[in-house]
Amino acid sequence: MSSNVPISGAGNLTAPTPQNTPLTQAPIALGLSRPTVPDISEDNEGEASAADEGGEGPSLAGLEHHMLGMVQGKLADLLGKSSGYIESLPVEVKLNVEALKGVQVKQTELQNKYKRECLELEKKYLELQKPLYERRNAIITGKAAATTEEIEAGEQASIKDDEEYTPLPKDVTPAAAGIPEFWLTALRNHVALNEMITDRDIEALKYLVDVRLEYLTESEDKTSETLGKPGFKLLFVFGKNDFFENEVLEKTYLYQEEVGYSGDFVYDRALATAIKWKEDKDLTKEFEIKKQRNKNTNRTRLVRKARPTASFFNFFSPPVPPTEEAIESGEYEDDELADLEEKLEEDYQIGEDLKEKIIPRAVDYFTGKALEYEVMDDDEDDDFEDEDDEEDDEGRFDDDSESDNDVPVRRRGPPKGRGGVPATGSNVNPEECKQQ
Repeated sequence: MSSNVPISGAGNLTAPTPQNTPLTQAPIALGLSRPTVPDISEDNEGEASAADEGGEGPSLAGLEHHMLGMVQGKLADLLGKSSGYIESLPVEVKLNVEALKGVQVKQTELQNKYKRECLELEKKYLELQKPLYERRNAIITGKAAATTEEIEAGEQASIKDDEEYTPLPKDVTPAAAGIPEFWLTALRNHVALNEMITDRDIEALKYLVDVRLEYLTESEDKTSETLGKPGFKLLFVFGKNDFFENEVLEKTYLYQEEVGYSGDFVYDRALATAIKWKEDKDLTKEFEIKKQRNKNTNRTRLVRKARPTASFFNFFSPPVPPTEEAIESGEYEDDELADLEEKLEEDYQIGEDLKEKIIPRAVDYFTGKALEYEVMDDDEDDDFEDEDDEEDDEGRFDDDSESDNDVPVRRRGPPKGRGGVPATGSNVNPEECKQQ
């Protein structure tokens, strides 16, 4: 997965050398090759405040905190500026520097080859696992009954995980009873997905019968939006339902063709199926009736309006990364870029979790076992507040009443941890891959 960005502690005030520092470190401009990190000043805010309360004058911790802020401000000013050291080197040394860059080019080419071979290894083992995924789906949907051998192997695994596990009765014959709401339960036991799923979504997700993974192949149509790029596809298979016509909803994640600076695949963008909603069944919109009053005649009328609302199915309307040209031309404000970056990170992280965790270990998410391994951050929700957006109606009418419908309450679980978004493109441990 992605590498963490090292941040020095408050006690180390030594400024890093500004030589050759890049002009910009915005993750969005780097192809989202780094996770976002909190401002280092936040880590010491509580400590400094507590120390200040103990005395009347400024405390030592408060002074250190103030000095740290000054140092960080100076470093921000130095970012992208040369110290003059490289420029002062003799030509012979500069030639050696350029030679090292040439050597690194070859190293990067080998890293690209290594990552592509690891990706091919993933594809190979996914094909080997397909019969097992098909068998799993047959048991979940009730197309086939579990065998005695499968049940015994599962119970042995349960005993290994929990010594107090009580084996099931042996006098019951396995039947093709299926597992109702398997995938709905599994998805809701993933922290981030649980936050996305609203009460309105639940009925539709009861029809979800399978979630599958496919890798993009070189043989795919290169004139399509995939352009022959590496990546993977998530397929959500639904039974016939009252909400939409699609039998399969797809979400495709594309990697950039070359690995990023960290040596991992970097996400390029995501594509998704257009959902064919049945009439008045669009779960990504809330329909409301508003009474409007004419300012001149005082007459009223009823207007039916649709507005976007929270829904799991917004997952199939992925955010679009900004182009480098748009960023450089200043089309986006800093807060807009930060908001878009957060949405992209969340979208890519959920896609990665589905690929790496939920699909291969679906039964652990169904039973809740996987929650033992999820990183919980109990303080994250404190950073967010609800915001009410007001919209002005067109024409001469004013709203005379509020909506008749309430916005659906999102089902909230424990706050999800923030992860970086570089794509490893791999279920394979790099060390294991090297030994293949």
